[in-house]
Amino acid sequence: MRPTEELDTWNDADDEEVLVDLPDAPVRKIAARRRLSPVDALKQYWGYDGFRELQGEAVQAVVEKKDALVILPTGGGKSLCYQVPAACGLGLVLVVSPLIALMDDQVAGAREAGLRAGALHSNADEAEKRRLRDALDRDELDLLYVSPERLSVGDVLGRHAQRLALVAVDEAHCVSHWGHDFRPEYRTLGKLFDQIPDVPRMGLTATATPQVQEDIVQQLQLRRPVRLVGHMDRANLTYRCLQRRDQTAQILDVVRRHPGDGGIVYAQTRKDVERIAETLRGHKVQAAGYHAGMTPAIRAKVQADFVNERLNVVVATIAFGMGIDRSNVRYVIHANAPKSIEHYQQEAGRAGRDGDPAECVLLFSAGDLASHRQMALKDHPAPERLRVLDRHLKDVGRFAVAPVCRHRLLVEHFGQDLTTAPEGCGACDVCLGETTETPAADALLLAQKIISAVWRLGGRFGIAYTIAVLRADGDSRTTDRMTSAGHDQLTVYGLLKTHAEGDLRGWVDQLIVQGFLEIDEEGDYPLLTMTESGKALCKGVGTVRLGVAQGKTARKTKAKADTSAGLADPDKPLFERLRVLRKLMAEDHGVPPYVIFHDATLHLLAAQKPTSLEALQEVKGIGERKAARYGAPVLAVIGGKDPSMAFVPRGA
Repeated sequence: MRPTEELDTWNDADDEEVLVDLPDAPVRKIAARRRLSPVDALKQYWGYDGFRELQGEAVQAVVEKKDALVILPTGGGKSLCYQVPAACGLGLVLVVSPLIALMDDQVAGAREAGLRAGALHSNADEAEKRRLRDALDRDELDLLYVSPERLSVGDVLGRHAQRLALVAVDEAHCVSHWGHDFRPEYRTLGKLFDQIPDVPRMGLTATATPQVQEDIVQQLQLRRPVRLVGHMDRANLTYRCLQRRDQTAQILDVVRRHPGDGGIVYAQTRKDVERIAETLRGHKVQAAGYHAGMTPAIRAKVQADFVNERLNVVVATIAFGMGIDRSNVRYVIHANAPKSIEHYQQEAGRAGRDGDPAECVLLFSAGDLASHRQMALKDHPAPERLRVLDRHLKDVGRFAVAPVCRHRLLVEHFGQDLTTAPEGCGACDVCLGETTETPAADALLLAQKIISAVWRLGGRFGIAYTIAVLRADGDSRTTDRMTSAGHDQLTVYGLLKTHAEGDLRGWVDQLIVQGFLEIDEEGDYPLLTMTESGKALCKGVGTVRLGVAQGKTARKTKAKADTSAGLADPDKPLFERLRVLRKLMAEDHGVPPYVIFHDATLHLLAAQKPTSLEALQEVKGIGERKAARYGAPVLAVIGGKDPSMAFVPRGA
């Protein structure tokens, strides 16, 4: 969606057209901002009877003019924490957001709900900015999104301070040096807020360790904030961390488990993105690449096609994803390890935002961590930032290789606990029995043999060659090299020849993550070397844990739908007809389908089959504006009419 389409409604003619397009009297009341209670606003604008976890407390903090720190997982409904106060008619809500795509997506959703919303950013031309400023001057905005750079210009805070009911900082982890996505411009916000001492402040993010939370409070100068920290576990997601062996085959295996569904594949480099996307297309998977090296027009098209469900799979670098609220993404694959657990939590969290079960697969190699570090060193980071990066990479490695429940590792990273049944979470490769832990005595012996081989080779060879020596196996060039170097005479030669190459590579990665081995990338080729801890382990000092994949994927998991979504078993044919109708309406209004209705709402429509506008408004996710705008064609399709006949495009 183009930013111009978002702001075009702010001239007089278009504003009037919105009112004419919505003939019901209740909708006219929505268009005129008035005071509502939070619960009434939630029902009238969004069609929900009650708040989700901590949303109500966040809104109440604004009503009481208190500062708040809100930490909710991806898909937890952070945006309602500041949009509901805008709908209550408390005044103008100012939202600081880091990305244009994020702002435009939020504006589209807010407008569909009935809020008067806009965004000031660099993609808007002067005419658009002027229209938006005029709307501000006429007190015709409920919700305004700005970037931190745009806010620093000073005209918004200076001219409209008296009208502000709240200033909310989205993606607030960007303010922290200790966070995974630090942005220096975010550090200036605290001083800017000195201009509005009487306005409550809210910092929101999906990912913040206790240390980052404290930094957010300090940097945003939150004053005795109400701290609202939701539980980080996403019970509807199944996590799998696999040793990367055959990347293409492993990616295809996941994609084929979800035919026709939306999915995201994250890769480390632009070259990887293009290769994987081309490979998927070669296997007749509808896929496109996305990275910063592409032209803005191409990136915009890929993003628009994905969010509008014209494209099933996007293969992307981490440049893709923020602000992408497509709710029915059924899987996220990391073809390479991410830079931090925070990145992983956000990127994997883009799956299953609708509360339905989804799958998150990480294909891991320890070399990914070394590559991340090498790329970071090119920017000559300050020692403090480098220490933070090293800690983040260590945490990623531990998550990927430890034979421990993935759900538990994630929530513990954010300082929380996870209580599961004795048999585990039932929604990760470890608890499903797809990855098992090697007995302690066997793990120690295996580790000592591998570390000894690295020591015998003098730390002058890479992982593949070390494994070839241990297995007494390799191509003709490798075996000739071993013979000429005399490595076939070493005591470690063939010491683990009964073990599969993939298992050995996995164990090497696990020993690297646990600090017994390390990769030296200072020279032309990455070399495998022994650490002091590895030397001590060979003498029996220390403990090691090793796991091995069982080579199978459980057909069933215990990953469950988010019960707060209220999903019921729908009439499947009706659900599909409603999806067709939703797509037609979305194309006509120039918004993504999930902005019209989430899949969860379609499930409920297909199950409950309302027959009147009054009954329609009792379905979760349908407020007054949407009932007035889309109710007639929805009821017609529920009554048996073909979607193409039920929907009449505007202007037809």
